[in-house]
Amino acid sequence: MVKQERAARTRETLIRSAAEVFDREGFSASSLSQISSLAGVSNGALHFHFENKAALADAVEAEALDRLRVVTGVGPPVGAGRVQFLVDATQGLAGALRRDVVLRAGFALSGGPARPVRTGLREHWWSWVEEAVKRAEEEGELRPEAAAQDVVTAVVAATVGFEVLGVRDARWLSAAAVGRFWRLLLPTLVPEDALYGVRVEGARPSWRPRRARRVDTATAVR
Repeated sequence: MVKQERAARTRETLIRSAAEVFDREGFSASSLSQISSLAGVSNGALHFHFENKAALADAVEAEALDRLRVVTGVGPPVGAGRVQFLVDATQGLAGALRRDVVLRAGFALSGGPARPVRTGLREHWWSWVEEAVKRAEEEGELRPEAAAQDVVTAVVAATVGFEVLGVRDARWLSAAAVGRFWRLLLPTLVPEDALYGVRVEGARPSWRPRRARRVDTATAVR
């Protein structure tokens, strides 16, 4: 049991170290020696857990997807509407990307041209936004003229854009930057009498990185 726990800790350390190196250097320029050195383990110990750099990148993506599922798996605050829930999730994603190198590296790996897409983090986010907007529309929170698919396009394009730009400049992932986007979009999205009830900075505390847990309802919007 002790040996298994030690192996699990080593594997977690390697995944985080790989994420840090991939985030800093990019996948193509990163080396296994850099990762093992940062993790404080030998190359042999690294190869015991991961056959090659691609396998290690797959593990980073898989862990990042688990962490994204934590962000999207949290239900809306009590009494909050679906639009507020959507705002909260975008703020939560931005905060998670800003603070959590594993999630940030996973998104970069998932969208990078250097290797095949394995987990589709952006596709998971897209599907979640589609479901969230559908629920908001069904519950009468959108203006009649606000086409749901147009809303999805705007939200996904903006948030993925923040993610990409945030790699070089974390200000794109700030609550203020996401809030400015919502201030621009909300008047075209919700009826005027509901506009001032939506908090663009989010109605719940920002998500902070923690050890990911698996969420069975990965894309469910509760």
